[in-house]
Amino acid sequence: MEQMPKAVEEEVVTISKFKATCLAFLGNVKDTGKSILVNRRGEPVALITSPPKPNEPGSWLGMFQSEGKIAGDVISPVVNKNQWEVLTK
Repeated sequence: MEQMPKAVEEEVVTISKFKATCLAFLGNVKDTGKSILVNRRGEPVALITSPPKPNEPGSWLGMFQSEGKIAGDVISPVVNKNQWEVLTK
């Protein structure tokens, strides 16, 4: 047995009513998430829906974890101990 897709809740208005109260309708779409179908002489002209939610930016921590490479020995000193001025005094 096939299931029918859920009907999207939408309000149907005439184009003249939408034109007169456009900002109120847009605010209603934003607040409720319901779509508005605008008709002209009984035929659909436009479907007003809310935009998709923006993606949340990820954390910047660890952003470049796969970008760097360790080349060589990172533990031992860069120069020889004999070249340090502090140790020669």
